[in-house]
Amino acid sequence: MILLELDLSTWAAAFCVAMVAGVVKGMVGFALPMIFISGLSMVMPPETALGALIIPSFFANGIQALRHGLATALKTVKQFRIFLISGGVCLIVSAQFVLLLPPEVLFLLLGFPVTFFTFWQLIKINVFKIERSYEMEILVGGFAGLIGGISGIWGPPTVVYLTAIATAKSEQIRIQGVIYGLGAVALIAAHLGSGVLHSQVLTVSVLLVAPTLLGFWIGDKFQDRINQATFRRLTLYILLVAGLNLMRRGLGG
Repeated sequence: MILLELDLSTWAAAFCVAMVAGVVKGMVGFALPMIFISGLSMVMPPETALGALIIPSFFANGIQALRHGLATALKTVKQFRIFLISGGVCLIVSAQFVLLLPPEVLFLLLGFPVTFFTFWQLIKINVFKIERSYEMEILVGGFAGLIGGISGIWGPPTVVYLTAIATAKSEQIRIQGVIYGLGAVALIAAHLGSGVLHSQVLTVSVLLVAPTLLGFWIGDKFQDRINQATFRRLTLYILLVAGLNLMRRGLGG
């Protein structure tokens, strides 16, 4: 029924959104869900937009995570196991309180620190850095999981942390892929159970895999040509836009 209800202009818009999301994802390693939701929600119901992004996100994150091979991906899992465990536990716990906390509060809790951090970094690029530690990974991973379990958005805190510890470009792309890839698996399981990813929406989601991966391939080619400083600055600009958008939603804009 959903396939019959979407006209050609809607499909064209959906394919364009998917490709743009893929390009940005390929270039900086994140922001695919935010672009998908923002773009698709203008041409289809929000719950359909949410379901539509799940399968493309799964494939894009899988490719990103395996960029340097399975062994390297598994090494990354081991390297960031504290972050992943902390985030996973907090995600499972916080997801139980979805109906108790207003979404606006969550958007503000996430948007303000992301906006503050990125604005500060763009003004004084080398001033704010942190040392990697188990305590910091528990804190940041837990915060990302807490927000992600309720709002479905855990990318910005992850990128903020990886940027603050001065992670190299290629390594940051791979680490993001591993973290988001595992999150995508959880997302599929969660929404198969919630009913969001029913058969009709699943079909839409599968059809959007091709334009997403085409965009991802294009973005990846650009990413290979971007030097470390430019990559970091581009990441910060996208984070700033994401943070401001989250604050706008939190304020009811």
